Amino acid sequence: MAIINRTPDSFHDRGRTFALDKAIEAVENAIANEADWLDIGGVPFGPGPEVGEQEEIDRVVPLIAAARERTEAVISVETYRPEVARAAFAAGADVLNNTSGIHDLGLADVVAECKTVLIVTHSLANPRTPFPRPTYEDVTREVADFLRARVDVALSRGIPADRIIIDPGHDLNKNTYHSLELTRRLTEIADIGHPVLAAVSNKDFIGETVDRDQRERIEATIATVSICILQGARIVRVHDVAEIVPAVRMIEGILGWRPPAYTRHNLA
Repeated sequence: MAIINRTPDSFHDRGRTFALDKAIEAVENAIANEADWLDIGGVPFGPGPEVGEQEEIDRVVPLIAAARERTEAVISVETYRPEVARAAFAAGADVLNNTSGIHDLGLADVVAECKTVLIVTHSLANPRTPFPRPTYEDVTREVADFLRARVDVALSRGIPADRIIIDPGHDLNKNTYHSLELTRRLTEIADIGHPVLAAVSNKDFIGETVDRDQRERIEATIATVSICILQGARIVRVHDVAEIVPAVRMIEGILGWRPPAYTRHNLA
């Protein structure tokens, strides 16, 4: 899953793909580098300036439409607003990536109505608000319990089980120790029974663990993505598609999920 943000204050891109032409270029690069999925967002998860609903629609809808013209890859919209999701689906998106644990039940209703797919993510704070010093007695168990409960809500709103994906929300209202433990015990999240998305790319828990600035975390991100796949993740959300795809393809080959691209060695 390639991350494409039309935001001036994104966590990693820092506005590099805010302009529509730059965002379309990022879409084209992701496709060229074999991304299976494009995740398009117009408002960051973390605290920041208010972005109105229409402004968010104006950011994401033209990009989704342009992406759909260029690819059959999966397209998701990251939003916490039902009407933004509705507009995104009309423009060609397939999935709602909601990082707020479907705090607004209207989100689930739009997904059910449009017969699309929902990603349910663990987070504790309301959208765009801080959650200082989060504490857990057992972070993995509590995250798993939260996800099960929110999946039940999604099911009750008419979303079929086979159209639900779960994300433990690395770093979302969690400190570095919490995110490391979630990664170490990710099989417990996978055991819930829905496909697991791991959104770990360049995150602070990686930087704090290996003492690297945000632009220097690619090797540690590859290691983290690899561990997540081995622990049950089936979708990985990344910034650096060109660098991550070969690592993922190699894991798939070793595990027997994907045949080699070609075989000549010792066959002559």
